[in-house]
Amino acid sequence: MKELLISIVSGLVEKPEAITVTADEPNEEGIVVYHLSVDEGDMGRVIGKQGRIAKAIRTVMRAAAARNNEKVQVEIDG
Repeated sequence: MKELLISIVSGLVEKPEAITVTADEPNEEGIVVYHLSVDEGDMGRVIGKQGRIAKAIRTVMRAAAARNNEKVQVEIDG
């Protein structure tokens, strides 16, 4: 899942080497939280107008996780 998130975001940003993803341990509900961090100049590209791109990234990640019977949440850290 981490690789999928990195591959999605690397196509959007100008500095793909600045992408970092950390994953928390599953919480009591079984949800794994992925923390995405990008360069400050690329933050707007990842979030998009009115958060549309961020919402699309979260949707794709949830769909991929559902295929593996997992639950994920994506947090975009500044």
